[in-house]
This record gives sequence, C-alpha cells and structure tokens, in this order.
Amino acid sequence: MRYAQGGGLTAERRQFRERIRYEAGELFARGEKTAVIAKDLRVSERSVERWRRAWREGGLDALASTGPPKLPKLSDGQFA
Repeated sequence: MRYAQGGGLTAERRQFRERIRYEAGELFARGEKTAVIAKDLRVSERSVERWRRAWREGGLDALASTGPPKLPKLSDGQFA
C-alpha cells in the first residue's frame, strides 16, 4: 500500500480507525473478550490488546487519534 505524501494514513482513514477504537472501548466497558472484539471489528487481536491497555490507563480519551505523524515537506503545489 502506498501512503499519501508525508506517509501515514489520510485524515479520513484516521477518523475511520478512531471510530473503530471507540467502538472497541464500548465493548471493553461491557466486558467483551479480546477475540470476540477482534472478530466483530475485523482487526487483529494484538491491536485490540493494545487498545485495551490504553483504555485501561486513560479511558476513551486514550483511544483518540493523535493526528498525522508529521507535516508534509512539500506544499500541494510543489508535489503536483
């Protein structure tokens, strides 16, 4: 998979992944098992374990997106 300029996910994809993490947080609160959450959300169990650890330490706020990893080095005009 090729990433947009600057690497990482697009803003839309980050938002989509954040919604999945929030949904996982709701399932954590209900006491669902990791394997069930991974299957329902179609993600790896390892991701769910990571999210659960963050949720335990910081609640739903810990599952929020941190934004893009860095700003692009080129402007849109330069990239074109």
